[in-house]
Order: sequence, then C-alpha cells, then structure tokens
Amino acid sequence: MRPVTMFTGQWADMPFDTLCSKMSSWGYDGLEIACWGEHLNIDKAVESDAYVRSLKDTMEKNHLQCHAIGNHLAGQLVCSRNDERFDVFAPAELHGQPEKMRAWAIDQMKKAAVVARLLGASVVTGFTGSSIWEGWYSFPPVSDEWIEAGYAQFADLWNPILDVYEQNGIKFALEVHPTEIAFDYWTTVRTLDAIRHRPSFGINFDPSHLYWQGIAPEQFIYDFKDRIYHVHMKDAMLNPGPRGGLLGSHITFGDMRRGWNFVSLGRGGVNFERIIRALNDIGYEGPLSVEWEDSGMEREAGAQEALAFVRRMDFKKSGVAFDKAMSNN
Repeated sequence: MRPVTMFTGQWADMPFDTLCSKMSSWGYDGLEIACWGEHLNIDKAVESDAYVRSLKDTMEKNHLQCHAIGNHLAGQLVCSRNDERFDVFAPAELHGQPEKMRAWAIDQMKKAAVVARLLGASVVTGFTGSSIWEGWYSFPPVSDEWIEAGYAQFADLWNPILDVYEQNGIKFALEVHPTEIAFDYWTTVRTLDAIRHRPSFGINFDPSHLYWQGIAPEQFIYDFKDRIYHVHMKDAMLNPGPRGGLLGSHITFGDMRRGWNFVSLGRGGVNFERIIRALNDIGYEGPLSVEWEDSGMEREAGAQEALAFVRRMDFKKSGVAFDKAMSNN
C-alpha cells in the first residue's frame, strides 16, 4: 500500500521531535517536512551535516521516513508581486524589499533540491507564485500580451531553479492552487508549455483546490498522469446558500458564512474513491500526504481521524478482471 504521510506545515509551531513522536504513535509512515517554523531550516541543512543527521535520527527513532519536503512560502515569492503582505514569508531584514525577497526565495528553492537529496526525499513540493494571478478576472481588461509576459517571467525565473533540481535528481511538484501560475486545468497546460515540459517540473495533486472551483479532481489526474509527482489528501466542503459565494467574501476560513471551507478528510465533498481509482490507473505509488486544514476541528483528533480515513480508502489495483474465471470454462 502507499505510505501515508503528514505534511508538517500546519504543525510548524510544534517542536520537530514532539511532532515525530505524535505522528509515529498515531501510525503515520512518514512526513512531508515543511521548510519553516520549527521543522526544517534550509540554510542550516546545507551547511551542517550534523543538523541533517539529527533530523534523520529523530525520524528513524520514530520509524518515520521523509518522502518529500515542502517549501511553499519561499516558492510563493519567486514570481509574485511582493508587496507588504508577503513580508511574513521572508527574513525580517528583507521586508519591504521585493526584489531582495525574490532573490532570497530563488536561492532557497535551489537549496531545497540539495536538502531533499540529503534527507533521502525525491520531491520538493511548493508554490511558484504568479505575477498575473490578479488578472484572473479580466477587468480592467487584460491583454494576451500581459498574460504571456507572466508565463515568460515564470519560465525565466524557474528554469535556472529546475537546473539545480535536475543536477540533484529531485523533482519539483507545484501545488496547483489559487495565486499560483497554475491554478486550474488550462493554466496548468500553459505552465507546462512555458517550460517546455521539463521532466523535473510536475504536480503536487491536491483535490481540495480543484473541487470548490468545479473541476473534477479525478479527471485532472488522468489529464496530467505523467506529472503527478506527489499527492495531498485534503477535503473541502461546499456551503451553498443564498449568501455564500465561491470567492470567499473576505471571510476567514472556518467561518460557516463562507461558500466553502477546507475540512478534515471524509467530512467534505471530495470523492476520494474516484481519486484512488484514478491514481491506481496511472500507476502512482508515492505517498498519500495528509494536509490537515480544518479550522473548526481540534487538530490532533483530526489528524488521527484523517489517517484512519486514508487507510480505509486506499487499495491496490486488481491484477485480474473480475470475470476472468468465466473464460476458463
């Protein structure tokens, strides 16, 4: 069966050894380690063999493996228009300096490939940012040239990063997500075209971001079957009604006035049965990484419930047709 891991981004306030102990006791197989908070310092990992060894020792002591590392926050700064909202993603000494933040982020994304290799992971998950996300609704009118310039900027900034991934034998998996250069089917097509389908760049499949947009997650798997490098297990709940719209209404996650919310696995509307069958069909054998986000539920109970849900939902593909025996008569 596929290993079930936990993405540590939503647990970044918890010391790494405490987190590993909890995840192991609950039955998780491994981690997708976030590169922020208490869990993984990219610079320190590049500079110190002892630091890397300490992380590996902590995981080994708790019978956990590192299948991927997640560097979403730095990745966001690579292509975004870095105003004051983005300061929290960069070191304090760079706040208010957009281009210095971008340069720092590019360096961090390159180093992430090295660190993934050192930790024995094969994938770095994350974001790319986007200079054209704000043009998703074409008013004021958005020209084709403006959009093309955004994809060209993405290619110019990310191709040198991907060179480092290829040198280290690591793949980058973009979480297709609002505010990224790829946030739905068609933008994913254009993103892959922009970098000429480099094999080092693929997808961290997360159905929750597709579901509320009205995109069938399982179809997305088939459409990009050769690019599914990592899988997030995350659910979302639609909250239809006379007031709640899909754009979120500037209302905080967890508030039931919103038109949709992220919820613990199995409590939303994502059809994971179809997703597992689609993953089986394309031959995906990598981890199923729980990204637990539910502002209305206590997280430790939620993490344990999510693990049980994934274990129950996952299954191997049959090696024989159910009616094969009939042909033996």
